Amino acid sequence: MKVLFHTSVRELLLEELPEEAQREASKDPAKQKVSGALLVDGTTIKADAVIVATGGQSYEATGSTGDGYRLAMQAGHTIKEVKPALVPFVIQEEWCRQLQGLSLKNISCLIKKDKKKIYEGFGEMLFTHFGVSGPLMLSASSFYVKKYRGEEVQLFIDLKPALTKEQLDARILRDFDKNTNKQFKNALDELLPAKLIPVILGLSGVPVEKRVNEITREERSRLVELLKNLTLTITGTRGFSEAIVTQGGVNVKEILPASMESRKVQNLYFAGEVLDVDALTGGFNLQVAWSTGFLAGKHAAGENEKSG
Repeated sequence: MKVLFHTSVRELLLEELPEEAQREASKDPAKQKVSGALLVDGTTIKADAVIVATGGQSYEATGSTGDGYRLAMQAGHTIKEVKPALVPFVIQEEWCRQLQGLSLKNISCLIKKDKKKIYEGFGEMLFTHFGVSGPLMLSASSFYVKKYRGEEVQLFIDLKPALTKEQLDARILRDFDKNTNKQFKNALDELLPAKLIPVILGLSGVPVEKRVNEITREERSRLVELLKNLTLTITGTRGFSEAIVTQGGVNVKEILPASMESRKVQNLYFAGEVLDVDALTGGFNLQVAWSTGFLAGKHAAGENEKSG
């Protein structure tokens, strides 16, 4: 085996198949086969089979520059639009930047476009200098980019999902009773993280110097609503350089699922993120890469015939 580092492929070497050798298929019989690759330096590498496992377009610094899509198109494959996925959101509201570095656990979120629900989930999030990130937001982004990428949508965060509005109001009343003579700005320490308090104070519309025993039921109701529906505006996502995976890629309808071989070119295989397959966080994308890589490698090496 010979490993070539810092090497780029210019194009695949394709040969026309004689008519009698074309694969029998119901729709698109393969009319070509791959016989190797031509490198950018002019070197020709002959091969009985070629596996394209170049990754998607995420984390370009690691070498995922999208070359696999170019090679797939040369072979006649369709590329579904590629988008950054599992990627942080960009938020419009300036107050979001004040919370940079704040991590919130056990919160729930709802993302909507007008009345259309895009995503709903529970977990952990992180405020950044440009918006929001963390496992919950990364998962949500995959649903957002699929149909709404670049559009403004609303993000609703429930800071206390374990409590109903009535239960939260009762909790706030208990805190106020313990701090009856304190100013409003000093009465939320047990309810919220310190970094979040100034933002909530500003958004609540309640005078911060007001003593809690003077806060009206209406003002308390506004506070409850704010904590249950903290609203932000998503304007888009960060780019491929910050995306964990790429959404889109080689159309899987053009791939034989049992072997990962191309339906269009014999002995050409695809594996991993170059395919139009992506999943949420939790190791699922790694499993896709391993499983498709195993199948492609096994069949490219002809091990299926040996085992039979």
